[in-house]
Amino acid sequence: MNRPRILLVEDEPHIARGLVFNLEEEGYAVTHVVTGEEALQQIKKQLPTLAVLDLMLPGISGLEVCRQLRRADPRLPILILTARSGEKDRVKGLAEGADDYLVKPFSLEEFLLRVRGMLRRSEWYRPPADARQSFGGNQVDLAEGRALTPRGEILLTERETRMLQAFFQREGKVVSRAELLQEVWGMAPDTETRTLDNFIVRLRRYFEADPARPAHFLTVRGRGYKFVKDVTIDG
Repeated sequence: MNRPRILLVEDEPHIARGLVFNLEEEGYAVTHVVTGEEALQQIKKQLPTLAVLDLMLPGISGLEVCRQLRRADPRLPILILTARSGEKDRVKGLAEGADDYLVKPFSLEEFLLRVRGMLRRSEWYRPPADARQSFGGNQVDLAEGRALTPRGEILLTERETRMLQAFFQREGKVVSRAELLQEVWGMAPDTETRTLDNFIVRLRRYFEADPARPAHFLTVRGRGYKFVKDVTIDG
C-alpha cells in the first residue's frame, strides 16, 4: 500500500523537525522544503497527497505557493500554518484555495488530527455521478469538479465540492455550522474556526451576481446558512 506523500513547506527548523518526525511516525512519507522556490520545484517533480504550507516564507511567498498548488491540482488538500497576528494572510490563504489553517503555536495532537482527517475524507469522498445544478446563470458539476459561471470556468476544490453538495442536498433548508463543520471538514461541531465563513465568502464570489448582496447562499442569523436555487424578483 502506498504511503500518503506529505509536502511540508516550513522555514522554522525547530517546528519543521518536530512535524517531520511525528508525521513519519504516523507512517507518512514526508518531503520537507524551506523556501517557496523549493516547494514549486518539488511539485513539478511529483504532486503530494497533502501539502502543509507555512505562509511566512523567504523568497516566493506561501500565498503564491498555495496558488500554484491549487492550479496544479484542484483537489489537493492544503493545510496552511500562520502566525496568530496574520489574520489577513490567513484569509488570503483560504481565498487562494487552502482547505484549512492552524494558528501558531498549535498543539501537535491537533495538527495530526487535522492531517488525518483531511487525508481520510479526501480518500473516501466520491461526489454523486448525477450531482448537477443550474442556478443564477451558473452550471455546477460536482462529479467533474467544475463550474461554469458568467465570469468563466472554475475548477472546484474538494472542500468546495463537499460544501456545495451539502447545500444542494438541503436546497431551501437551513444548514447549521455544526453540520457543515462535520460533513465538510470532519471537525467537532463546537470547533472555533473562521474557515467555514471564508468558504462561504468564496462561494459567493464564484456564483453570486453581487457577492455583497447574495441571492443564493444566504446567512440565516443564529442558525447557519441556506442555499436558494430559484430567486423570486418582486415587482
